[in-house]
Amino acid sequence: MNKALSRWLAVALLGAASAWAQAPDPAAPPAATASNGPPPGFVAPAEPKADDSNAARAKSQPGNNAPFWRGVRNSGEAAGVTQVPGLETGVLIQRFERYPGVDYATAGEAWRQVRNRFIIPYGGALMLIALVAIALFYFGRGTMGHASAEGGRRIERFTPFERAAHWLNAIAFVLLGVSGIVMAFGKFLLLPWMGHTVFGLITYWLKTLHNFVGPLFAVSLLVIFFTFVKDNLPRREDWTWVKKAGGMFSGHEVPSHRFNAGEKGIFWGGVFVLGLTVVASGLVLDHLVPNLAYTRGTMQIAHMFHATGAVLMLCAFFGHIYLGTLGMRGAYTAMRKGYVSEAWAQEHHALWYEDIRAGKIPAQRSGDPAARDALPQARQA
Repeated sequence: MNKALSRWLAVALLGAASAWAQAPDPAAPPAATASNGPPPGFVAPAEPKADDSNAARAKSQPGNNAPFWRGVRNSGEAAGVTQVPGLETGVLIQRFERYPGVDYATAGEAWRQVRNRFIIPYGGALMLIALVAIALFYFGRGTMGHASAEGGRRIERFTPFERAAHWLNAIAFVLLGVSGIVMAFGKFLLLPWMGHTVFGLITYWLKTLHNFVGPLFAVSLLVIFFTFVKDNLPRREDWTWVKKAGGMFSGHEVPSHRFNAGEKGIFWGGVFVLGLTVVASGLVLDHLVPNLAYTRGTMQIAHMFHATGAVLMLCAFFGHIYLGTLGMRGAYTAMRKGYVSEAWAQEHHALWYEDIRAGKIPAQRSGDPAARDALPQARQA
């Protein structure tokens, strides 16, 4: 009986305490209801708008920073406000662009897609195809030509100045080519077995070398152009050489002047067009063009031109290097020593040799003037 009474007493006390806790405070202001409206002095925030500034949005919807991030995304169209000096410091994300063959994306992403989807895979494949084609031609055709560049009476093919300009340009070209290939393809070919530390160090030094050798290549290319442009002008006989592919497949060389149509093609296509493209874009990438706004977009476009021109130039000069070394007997000796034999000149550049015999072109264009006058007479005896 006592236990039951105690339980009923405890339940009664808990109920009274709960009722007392839920009773309204007489001193508290009356709560707002649908009938009496908001409390005095209350001002409702304005409804958010699509064109709100971030400050306005912080009042209408505290914590909603959509205007701020919208401004970041569109900073390529309308630059943001910043106290940091410099070009494009108010642009956090570039504007959207659509380059051929890639998605509509920000300019930086579009450039990345062009590089990774086209320049790297197709450029690498094109260079590999060129090297394989040269190797197949060499093993199938062998070294062309019969006459040696040495022995017998000699004709000066290249003056010391021409050879110096050529070798300076050739060395710069090889250094740029090797460093450029490592920077473009080293991530796939060297990094896996070299490791990040060694590969990073090598790439850093090659990039530095690339940047400093580039202007040297530009100057030497300019010297090459003006040195050899006269003998590379098109002539009527060049079309005959083109139609017969220079006799590379028949085994009988087509008569040509000092430079045949193939060499002229390398000169105008490789040295002039591709060389001008690579040099101009390279100077932009090196920040050497005065009064140019070096924006990210400018650098990205310059890189696409530079990489594309460099790949095509490498492929073209793979053939030039091959014919100047393994492919043509006596060609390397001619550029190294400057002289060729009469038999070599007659076999490979018959029209040039005939002009020398006729006295239209001196057999030696450098050295002692008396020797230059005597050489043609000695060959005619």
